Amino acid sequence: MRFLLIEDDAILAESLAESLVDQRYAVDIVGDGEVAWQQIIAIDYDLVLLDIMLPKIDGITLCKQLRDRGFFKPILMLTGCDTNTDKILGLDAGADDYIIKPFDLLELFARIRALLRRGEACLPPILTWGSLRLDPSTFEVTFAGKPLQLTPKEYSILELLMRYGRRVISRSVIIEHIWSLKEPPTEETVKTHIKSLRHKLNTTGAPKDAIETVRGIGYRLKPFF
Repeated sequence: MRFLLIEDDAILAESLAESLVDQRYAVDIVGDGEVAWQQIIAIDYDLVLLDIMLPKIDGITLCKQLRDRGFFKPILMLTGCDTNTDKILGLDAGADDYIIKPFDLLELFARIRALLRRGEACLPPILTWGSLRLDPSTFEVTFAGKPLQLTPKEYSILELLMRYGRRVISRSVIIEHIWSLKEPPTEETVKTHIKSLRHKLNTTGAPKDAIETVRGIGYRLKPFF
């Protein structure tokens, strides 16, 4: 999943982004509300972490503009102001949740998971595809009970494929969801990760063509029930 972190404190932003990447999320960082507005219009983010005090367009105004524009993905506000007024303003502007700096990272991660679950209420908490099982809360993946040791990118690709099911997903969409703007890969890099993922699936007993290539379009999971 891909997040946008809107925070003008560069040191805090980099530190928080690193922690989020460790949680298997791709993160883009911007430092002012104006750039954030343009980026959200251009890119399909799964969640926005939004500081209230920002240059050019403040967080409250930006949140309201996004909701008025029809952006309904989760927005989690970050602020150093522990007052009811700021909390009410943020929630009234359309924010889904609110956390006060300095915050505990484990609490932040739990709030993010809760917001993502709320946005995907129709999806089961544990993803399954035949004997393949993926638990997004623990990052554990098994096939027929055998654990798969995946890299963060392999895990993210597999999760995306399982959420898409039989729908074909292109390499460009995989890149958009899994890599940040800071580290854009080539499509050959995606092919390499897919090849490695197939190999690891095969070693646990999954069919060789578990991940099907739809030539000229992309990839999808093949039924192996």
